[in-house]
Amino acid sequence: MPRNPNQKLKLLYLLKILQERTDDEHAITLAQILEALSGYGITAERKSIYDDLEALRVYGVDVEMRKEKNYEYYIANRSFELPELKLLVDAVQSSKFITHKKSNELIKKVEGLASVHQARQLQRQVFVQNRVKTMNESIYYNVDQIHNAISQGVKVSFLYFEWAVSFTTKERIKKRPKRGGERYAISPWALTWDDENYYMIGYDSESKKIKHYRVDKMQSIELTDEKRDGQRVFQKFDMAQYSKMTFGMYGGDEEEVKLRFHNNLIGVVVDRFGKDVFLSQDGNDGFTISVKVMASPQFFAWVFGLGEDVRILSPPGVVKQFKKHAKKVMKQYKDK
Repeated sequence: MPRNPNQKLKLLYLLKILQERTDDEHAITLAQILEALSGYGITAERKSIYDDLEALRVYGVDVEMRKEKNYEYYIANRSFELPELKLLVDAVQSSKFITHKKSNELIKKVEGLASVHQARQLQRQVFVQNRVKTMNESIYYNVDQIHNAISQGVKVSFLYFEWAVSFTTKERIKKRPKRGGERYAISPWALTWDDENYYMIGYDSESKKIKHYRVDKMQSIELTDEKRDGQRVFQKFDMAQYSKMTFGMYGGDEEEVKLRFHNNLIGVVVDRFGKDVFLSQDGNDGFTISVKVMASPQFFAWVFGLGEDVRILSPPGVVKQFKKHAKKVMKQYKDK
C-alpha cells in the first residue's frame, strides 16, 4: 500500500489540529488526536504522538496536559489573547474607512488566530449609529503606495476627487476630479488618522505649503522618480500639534487664538487639545487657554456648537471672522 504523502507532515497537522480545536476551555484526548490525523490520511502510534507533543513544546508551542476522565491536551497561550482578538474585530467592524467586504475578509483572518470555539465569540456585531462605510476598496493599496513613497523618499502623482451633486444624471451624488482631472504631484511625509479618515500629509512644491489629502479620495497613485521636497519644513513639523489645530482636517490660516471656557467644558478641552494645554483662571467659573488653530469654518462650527460656555477673545481678526460666519448662518433662519 503506497505511503500517504501527508505522513511526512504529521507534526504540522498535529499543530494545526491543536490550534484549531483547543484552547484554555477546550482540550482533546489522544484518541481524538489520532482520529483527527486519520482524517488527513495520517496514521500514528500513541508513543509517536507523545514525542511530537514534546517536540512542539521544545519549539515554543505552549501545549498543556490536564487529567479529566482521560488525559487531554490543549494550547494554553497564543500570540493573541481572546480579549485582544475581540478588540481587533470590534475595531474593524466599527471603522468607517474599511468597506463591508474588506471587513468580512479581515475578520475571517482574525478568526484564524483563534480556536474554532473562540472564533464563534468573534462573530459579533458592533452597531454604530448610522455608520457609513467607505465605498473605496482601493484605500488599502493607496496607503501601501504612500508608505512606499515615504520610505523611498519620492514624490507621488495622483488624481484627487470630490463629491458633487448632479440632477441631470441617474446618480445624483457623483465623484468628480478636482483641477479638471489634472494630476497632483506632492511630496509625502506622513500618514495620519483623523475623524475616522486617513490623510496623507505632504509638501506642495508649487505653493510651498504643507497640505493634507484624504486617502480615500486619491486615485491612480503612482510613485515618481523625482525626489521629494520639504525636508527643512518637516524637520520642525509636529504631527500631533498639526492634528490638534486642524479641525476635521479643514485648512485655514494658522492663528494663535485665546478662548474663554466655562469650567464644565474642561473635558471637551482635554479631548481636543490634551492635558498639557496651559489654563489660566478667569473668574470663579471659567478659564482661558491660548492655542494655535486653523481658523476655518470647521473651527467656528466647533466653537458655535459649544454655545454660550465658550468665547473667542482674540485675535480681533478671528473674532471678526467668527461674527461674520455666525451672521451668515443666522441669516438662513430669519423670518421672511
